Amino acid sequence: MTKSTLLRWHQGLLVLLASVAVNVYAQDNTTYSTIPSGSTDSSMSGGFDQGYDFVLEQPIPEVLSTTKLRQPKSRVPGTTTVIQGELIRDLGILNIWEVFRLVPGMTVGFVQSNRPVVSYHGTVADEQRRLQVQIDGRTAYQPNLADVDWHAMPVPLENIERIEVTRGPNAAAYGINAFLATINIITKSPQDTHGVNLRVRAGDHGYKQAYGSVGDQVGHYDWRLSYSRRESEGFDYRFYNPDDTSVKEGERKTFNDSYRFNTLNYDSILNIDPDNALDIRLGYSDVYDEEDAQQYGEEFGIQGIPAETGDDYYLQAKWTHTLSDRHFFHVQASYQDYNRRQRWRSCIPAGTNVGGTVLPLELCANSNQDIDENRLEFEIQDTFALNDNLRFVNGGGYREDRFDSDTYFNGEGSNYQTLLFSNIEYTPIHWVTFNAGASWEQTTALDDDFISPRFAINFQLTENQTLRFVFSKAVRTPDAFEQGADWGYRATDVTPEAAYGFLEGQRLLDFQAPGDLHEETIISREISYFIQHRMGMGLFSTEVKFFHDSLRDIISGVISADGSWDLCNCVALDQQGIEIESSLEYQQSQFRLTYAYMDQNSEYRGPPPPLGENQEKRYIRLQNRLTAENSGSFAWIQRFPRSVTTSAAYYIASDLGEYLYDRIDARVAKSFYLPHSTVELAAIMHYYPHDDPIMYPDNQYENQTQFFFEASVKF
Repeated sequence: MTKSTLLRWHQGLLVLLASVAVNVYAQDNTTYSTIPSGSTDSSMSGGFDQGYDFVLEQPIPEVLSTTKLRQPKSRVPGTTTVIQGELIRDLGILNIWEVFRLVPGMTVGFVQSNRPVVSYHGTVADEQRRLQVQIDGRTAYQPNLADVDWHAMPVPLENIERIEVTRGPNAAAYGINAFLATINIITKSPQDTHGVNLRVRAGDHGYKQAYGSVGDQVGHYDWRLSYSRRESEGFDYRFYNPDDTSVKEGERKTFNDSYRFNTLNYDSILNIDPDNALDIRLGYSDVYDEEDAQQYGEEFGIQGIPAETGDDYYLQAKWTHTLSDRHFFHVQASYQDYNRRQRWRSCIPAGTNVGGTVLPLELCANSNQDIDENRLEFEIQDTFALNDNLRFVNGGGYREDRFDSDTYFNGEGSNYQTLLFSNIEYTPIHWVTFNAGASWEQTTALDDDFISPRFAINFQLTENQTLRFVFSKAVRTPDAFEQGADWGYRATDVTPEAAYGFLEGQRLLDFQAPGDLHEETIISREISYFIQHRMGMGLFSTEVKFFHDSLRDIISGVISADGSWDLCNCVALDQQGIEIESSLEYQQSQFRLTYAYMDQNSEYRGPPPPLGENQEKRYIRLQNRLTAENSGSFAWIQRFPRSVTTSAAYYIASDLGEYLYDRIDARVAKSFYLPHSTVELAAIMHYYPHDDPIMYPDNQYENQTQFFFEASVKF
């Protein structure tokens, strides 16, 4: 870590501690009786002696996502971060992608003006190709363009029960795209959200958010209907210098990167009888997301703002049948549709060289980047415990991914995937647990099949200490666009017609991907240690992970329709480092600390490129843009008498993109407990200790300090 980075850490922590210094008084003097009745979730605190029931986790936290078995951390085959929804709300986090700054080894940035990106262990920034993201077991990433649209993620923060992040390859349970990590967003059960919940937020940069939900129970049927609206004006400005696009000075220009999203969700559970339950989930999102025209370059001559609009929806049903207290299975089906429209008019001035021809007159035409993607997915899963020491989970899935885009694919197409998975957990003696799992997957993307294994052995050193050794392997196949792009912009309403009428209906900048890519591979080795024990009147836990990952045949290069497309399986990465996640919880205080260090060695292993050494360095550089050598977070939540809660957090990532990222957050909230309702008022501050852009020179804020306010009511 450089001296300047250390100085940033020290400066940030000093400001953070100063902002919450008053909390020390509360730690020493607050009485337990000030907690309002019913403010603790008793269903999650069972197993503690009297006086410890404030702790929100079981004595050993349980994980649901890593193997698809419910496992305590003492038996889970890998490090998994669990972030409770209450923590998200107490810290005043405004957007779902910001949650992942709390996860060791994860980085969050922005590309193409306002588009958020999330990565584990870095690699490419523009497309989040190597993460599996699920919402309640439903795949949420867009496979045809290898992307995750965090803006349009159809899950309000208020609906989140918890988020589990499996930090490492998890293809043994989830298949091809679970390459570096798996994110599973678990929403609250409708059984726990009866009544009305309303919340509004507003603040700098035109940020506005409104949320409302209503839920009830009718017989054995529990339901919740929720609505959320989010909007923001994005970054304030960018520097414009046509001679040097990377400088931090020049003419300031307003960034057109506003967004507005409306989301409607319906969640329900029907308990048919003691052995059968049916979950139904429906959702719809209305999308308006601006991109600045300059992101496409002046040669496009785009007039106005090329905003993306769309209508997304999903349908999901899950039937769970219990055969006995040791045996149950579920069948799940889901359908999702992403319908995006992005249209503009381009005017290219006279004298411009287009495809070797100099235009005698200005050329104007309409064009678009429309795409319709949909996914149909089925899964069946069987869970069986022969006894307390031998458990199995087995299952299979089938998925159809379809796309229709004149611009990206010159028509429509599809990919099909079949998945079988299994995991065995065996504890022959109380201090050792074996996990062995694997998946077999066949995909038409490469017309091939793949096996992804994982093996782990957990030694339980004491009742609350575990040492793990994990080996896993995973693959990621090229997405439909990487492998089969047929990319071109069709010109319509061409003017002047007399000069350019022959271009009407023609595809311009036409490019076809070579289709010569193959799968990426990763071999991951992990040694991790987990400890949890009581510390005075509190609960302390720490998880430390040492890792070495070997990534081979990584796809890198430029994705462009202008002839500079040069994707190839030509980069090898070796990543090694350490990650630490610690927490200390008292009845009125909660502290949380994360830190990650990663060293990445990169090598070009493709054929000699046309541009020589500079092009080789570019292939490698593209895989480093979201890779931070040092990153971490610190959070402090304090509960005062009279129902006042404060929180403060510090986030840092060194060399994220082109700059250091760090931010300090603070929140103060006051709750009012009325006879039939609860009202909360809160103020949130974000402070950037330096004036560097966020990741790229385009991402600039006018003020380093930003304020937001929120109000909520439940009844």
